Amino acid sequence: MRYLHIMPTTLDIEKFIEQSANGLIIDVRTPKEFEQGHISGAVNIPLFTNEERVIVGTLYKQQGKQPAILKGLEFVGPKMTAIITKVKELTKNNSIYIHCWRGGMRSGSVAWLLELYGFKVHVLKGGYKSFRNFALSTFAKEYKLLILGGKTGSGKTEILTKLTEFGQQVIDLEKIASHKGSAFGSLGEKNQPSQEQFENELAILLNLTDILKPIWLEDESRLIGNKVIPTKLWEQMRIAKTFCIDLPFEERVNYLTKEYGKFTIDQLKESITKITKRLGHLQAKNALDALAENDLKTTCRICLGYYDKSYNFGVEQREKLSVKHINFDTLDIDFIANELIKQL
Repeated sequence: MRYLHIMPTTLDIEKFIEQSANGLIIDVRTPKEFEQGHISGAVNIPLFTNEERVIVGTLYKQQGKQPAILKGLEFVGPKMTAIITKVKELTKNNSIYIHCWRGGMRSGSVAWLLELYGFKVHVLKGGYKSFRNFALSTFAKEYKLLILGGKTGSGKTEILTKLTEFGQQVIDLEKIASHKGSAFGSLGEKNQPSQEQFENELAILLNLTDILKPIWLEDESRLIGNKVIPTKLWEQMRIAKTFCIDLPFEERVNYLTKEYGKFTIDQLKESITKITKRLGHLQAKNALDALAENDLKTTCRICLGYYDKSYNFGVEQREKLSVKHINFDTLDIDFIANELIKQL
């Protein structure tokens, strides 16, 4: 009779995010819903397949709740053992955090099953919908942003990594977007996430920061590949204090030659072709000819001419008082990171 009193713990979104850092987050929505967007770190153990959910939903609309429940049980019954087995494989401390779309029957059903087996289950109140509201509200908060700027080839990603090692708060937007933000930005990267998932990952990282301390971000255009920086955060980035790393042209050419030398000629050719109109047909031809002759330095010099003009235009759009240029002779990552911290 004690099974009748099984009652998983319900948590609001703030407590769910905080406590789930030490547990397993299970998203019981369909694979299609999960792919569109999910809580960072969550594992998809769907109660229904994409097709099954459509069938149950249609039945609910046409015949009502009870026929839909019966059909749902028909689908779920054979999966119950597999669900428990999968959770046993994934969990380390018996603590489970579970959600569906609105915190309704799907999460409730799986939570009951897992509690019955012996797991300690926590259900997200309001489901994934409440998480999305939480994520979007995160971008409206005021942050102490610091922007790391510098022309292409200034090693900004490596500098941000070093700043992290030196104890600074850093969010790498390009890492979250799986794109370096240029025509060459997809090289060596996995497929970009959905816009919704980009926002989710960014919101979680922002939520983990100390809002009273500075947060370093790289100077980006509004688009990183095809991902859009959320408006409220973007507006803060545009007025934030910007530290521009100024390095000699040839120093940046050397850096890019090393970075892009790992890719094939065909990959580089495809990227250059994307900016033919912006480079100008003659310059694009010269860049491709140099590439064909394995003269990557010349190719980099030609492409940098375009990117430097583009970057200069972007910097000019900022308030002059918010931009501080710092000159360096060489790309010494440790030294530059230390100098940036001194500026604070």
